Amino acid sequence: MNILGIGTDIIECLRIAQMIERHGELFIRRVYTEHEIGYCSTKKASTQHYAGRWAAKESVLKVLGTGWKRGISWRDIEVRNKPSGAPTITLYAGARDVAEQLGIQKLHITISHCRSHATAYAVAEGNASEA
Repeated sequence: MNILGIGTDIIECLRIAQMIERHGELFIRRVYTEHEIGYCSTKKASTQHYAGRWAAKESVLKVLGTGWKRGISWRDIEVRNKPSGAPTITLYAGARDVAEQLGIQKLHITISHCRSHATAYAVAEGNASEA
């Protein structure tokens, strides 16, 4: 397999905190899946975890090269964790369709955060002949 794309993003945790404060459940349910909400809401520093997932979704969009168009919504990109704690990406609907068109067979993601910022880096693997 070959590397077909990379993407990275950084976000201020304060920005996510302000969106949650301003828009509450409307914002959270528009951006995050039920699984992501369940995960983040159990964390002491939930804003940092929400910010990390935001950055992960943005980095995957950069891998796909689409931005928020071509029928992709926030909830089409879901961050889950393996039992080891390592994050994984699951794609749905429009995001999955674009990934298939590009020949992407596997997405790798890493997320880091501290009190002030969250960052994520995504790598897409696949067969270049399919892209």
